[in-house]
Amino acid sequence: MEIIELGQESHHTLLQSCERGQYHACETISPEDVATLMYTSGTSGTPKGVMLTHQNLLHQIRNLWDIVPAEAGDRFLSMLPPWHAYERACEYFIFTYGIEQVYTNVKNLKDDLQQYQPHFLISVPLVYETLYRSIQKQISSSSAARKLVALTLINISLLYMEAKRVYEGRVLAEKHGQKSSIIILIDWLLGRIVAALLWPLHNLGMKLVYSKIHSAIGISKAGISGGGSLPMYIDRFFEAIGVKVQNGYGLTETSPVLAARRPNCNVLGTVGHPLKYTEIKIVDAETGNILPYGSKGIVKIKGPQVMKGYYKNPSATSEALDEEGWFNTGDIGWIVPKHSMGRSRKCGGMLVLEGRAKDTIVLSTGENVEPTELEAAALRSNLIQQIVVIGQDQRRLGALIVPNKDELLAKAKKLSLIDETSELSKEKMMSLLYNEVKTWTVGCSFQIGPILILDEPFTIDNGLMTATMKVRRDKVAAKYHEQITNLYKVENA
Repeated sequence: MEIIELGQESHHTLLQSCERGQYHACETISPEDVATLMYTSGTSGTPKGVMLTHQNLLHQIRNLWDIVPAEAGDRFLSMLPPWHAYERACEYFIFTYGIEQVYTNVKNLKDDLQQYQPHFLISVPLVYETLYRSIQKQISSSSAARKLVALTLINISLLYMEAKRVYEGRVLAEKHGQKSSIIILIDWLLGRIVAALLWPLHNLGMKLVYSKIHSAIGISKAGISGGGSLPMYIDRFFEAIGVKVQNGYGLTETSPVLAARRPNCNVLGTVGHPLKYTEIKIVDAETGNILPYGSKGIVKIKGPQVMKGYYKNPSATSEALDEEGWFNTGDIGWIVPKHSMGRSRKCGGMLVLEGRAKDTIVLSTGENVEPTELEAAALRSNLIQQIVVIGQDQRRLGALIVPNKDELLAKAKKLSLIDETSELSKEKMMSLLYNEVKTWTVGCSFQIGPILILDEPFTIDNGLMTATMKVRRDKVAAKYHEQITNLYKVENA
């Protein structure tokens, strides 16, 4: 291997040109100096230059090991661009601890997982959703008997893990109230008994089904998910098949990680505890008053990973950072109340995210809607590839849907809506998708009304997704403004 030294010769020349006894020939760098400029992904506006200091980045290097206790020689598989804060922090961490890094992309992900068998997968929620769909598709294409066995064992494993979470104290609870000791004991015993009864079948699933999935995807230690919200059904599925997925939370402005689930306390539905030296508080969006644990509000954070400010943008800096150094994340969340006993005893102090404050849709009725709940529910359908819920200032919610055309055609043929030679009409496609959305979102607080079917998917190339594969809502709304207007004209006629 050839090693190239950059700048070494000029450095020596500079030192030799200085007078004897001069100790500061080179300008010193302090921890507070800016190390890099990184630009926000811009899901809701113009990207801003984030000034991250050496101290910001060093905080990540020193403290990410609590989340990812990797050893020298471990293999990471990553597919994010190196100019993204999530990937940058991971790379600094990897280089520091002597870890092997393998780069891949969406196209080669499946093959690279099997070839390289990574110990850790560093990626975003969409990749875990893609893996989930791929596994489900593989199961669906099996013989009727194999499919029945696999789905039955997966459902049993889901129940087993649910019971296990109860007696281990890893179940979320928003309320402060503590149940009586007798009820807590009964709850614990029931969890133990159910888990004990289901364990043999769960273990059978590991041997017959899940081991094959493991050999295909690797991820022998953990999948690390960040850059967006991880849907609960994805979380539960991977837990059930024995693939640990740890969800984290951060922003470009926080270098980026500020909270994450630890390997020994991986509570589903949360983004875990804050990193070391990091403070989190929840405040009322209108008054700014600090809210108690269990109450939803705006997430604010303070710590050594918080940016110095936005480059040449003092107004945006003062809007995001207050005088005491608290950074307004713009996210809605709540902190899990602390319980000394019961099914939530290990969850206290963990952060739960509910969505972006700027993503909130306000209907003409005055009701506030968090679209992510509905989108996550609808995306469980294999007929829906992508969805964006709309409805700002309207009476009802609507949705823009990019369908999975192959699955849609297969469903239409199964229902005898078309034969092998005919095509699926727009009306039948609309009816199928509407019923599918209604089925999967039935348990949500709000329901979706009119839908608009799109032929072009949201991608990074067409500017409708960020580098971490999050939909740019403002760009989507702008591109399809005319169609959305017409959709509601028909709806309100």
